[in-house]
Amino acid sequence: MSTKLPLRADHVGSFLRPQSVIEARQHRAADNISYEELRQIEDEAIAELVKWQEGLGLKAVTDGEFRRYFFHTDFLLKLSGVEERGGLKKAFKNDQGKDVSFAPPVMVVTDKIKHEKPIQLDDYNYLASQVSDDCMAKVSIPSPSMLHFRAGRSGIPEDIYPEMDEFYADVAAAYREEVAQLSQAGCRYLQMDDTNLAYLCDDEQRADAVKRGMDPDATTRQYAKLINDSFASAPDDMIRAIHLCRGNFRSSYAAEGGYEPVADIMFNELDIDAFFLEYDDPRSGDFAPLRFLPKGKTVVLGLVTTKLGDLESKEEVMRRIEEAAKFADLDQLALSPQCGFASTVHGNDISTQQQADKIGLCIEVAEEVWGKVPADA
Repeated sequence: MSTKLPLRADHVGSFLRPQSVIEARQHRAADNISYEELRQIEDEAIAELVKWQEGLGLKAVTDGEFRRYFFHTDFLLKLSGVEERGGLKKAFKNDQGKDVSFAPPVMVVTDKIKHEKPIQLDDYNYLASQVSDDCMAKVSIPSPSMLHFRAGRSGIPEDIYPEMDEFYADVAAAYREEVAQLSQAGCRYLQMDDTNLAYLCDDEQRADAVKRGMDPDATTRQYAKLINDSFASAPDDMIRAIHLCRGNFRSSYAAEGGYEPVADIMFNELDIDAFFLEYDDPRSGDFAPLRFLPKGKTVVLGLVTTKLGDLESKEEVMRRIEEAAKFADLDQLALSPQCGFASTVHGNDISTQQQADKIGLCIEVAEEVWGKVPADA
């Protein structure tokens, strides 16, 4: 099995949208331009982004999620049987101590879940056509758990799914079809973005989940099985990754808490090669949960924040890697920014130069700590 990350320095996937893309999406929403015209503008921006990433020295290259409004809805709404309803209101917080009111969209089930057509295939094919031979095209998609956690059972009508096992089976089957189509097209690096396992590290979020009729620990185990079943069609040489996110909207977050409540199940029951974990500040907890990491898996330490523009010091990042290595083998660790730079079209409150500086820092530190070698997964 060849599932090594292409570089010890990696990234979660999304980048700040250029103004050309933002304006084009607005024009498309107003029906001033066609879908084809929007795609052309996105294509041009993505081609430039690919060159920019490769110029920085990245070996895993994404399309920056330039074609999406939210990291999850654009994908999930293309599954048959899924609709968007009013958001689950949550006061996101930022490092200035201010609350940012935001209601992330909730996906609800209106019919049997089916995968009726490719979702990311055209996007992947275009990205792959732009990526150099010595780099990998990386695709990120929302975790299948996003269809359950925010609404819970109330978003899944019993007349459609009398038994939850049938719901989970249909969701996994839909994802397997998408994964199979991507792998047949040549995709060998696929990441699922999951806020829910991270939310289940937060006492307040766990309490809210109980109010929605969930057992937090049983839900963690169910999500691990769902993600495994969703990846079941992946070939052996595909890198299977997951990113745990505590919320990322305009430099604010929704959850806090270390990984201890989910670490054992997450590391040992998820058939995942690489775990992208947020570790940019104290709200993410300490490194002790890394003690559960088994051999053959990699944790990508998100030590460089995407929420603040100030650049971390190389010495501090290296010190924290040394601290993490007390709980997991250094050879099983890698480095990345803590989250994407723009999980939504709004983007975080940083500049494009600060974005580049943070990627550059990750690459510089990774080469100094590990050399120019891939991360074992």
